Amino acid sequence: MSNDLRRVRGASDDPIAAVPAKAPVVSPPTAGASRVPRTRTGAAWFGLCTAVLLSVVLIVFMLQNTRSVRVDFLWMDGSLPLALALLIAGIGAALLTTAVGAARIAQLRRMSRQRR
Repeated sequence: MSNDLRRVRGASDDPIAAVPAKAPVVSPPTAGASRVPRTRTGAAWFGLCTAVLLSVVLIVFMLQNTRSVRVDFLWMDGSLPLALALLIAGIGAALLTTAVGAARIAQLRRMSRQRR
């Protein structure tokens, strides 16, 4: 690969004359003009469809995992379906995550008020 410039036959020595005239620039139609705007109702519909889909997946999971398992937790022990044990564990983890997140948000709000 060479970086040297070569002169083209018939090219003018005048750099301005060598530049072809520019055609007027026509902007293409914007893609957003034909799109439907996002609304709260649309977001709610999407959320509802997602929740229904996840509920169906959860129901199928629970129906396929009905085998009983023994569970020991602290002073409690017992036997319950595997799907229910996993569901309880998942809900417990979600509640713990929500509590920690809420505490962090409260801490950041307090710090923000103190700085004002």
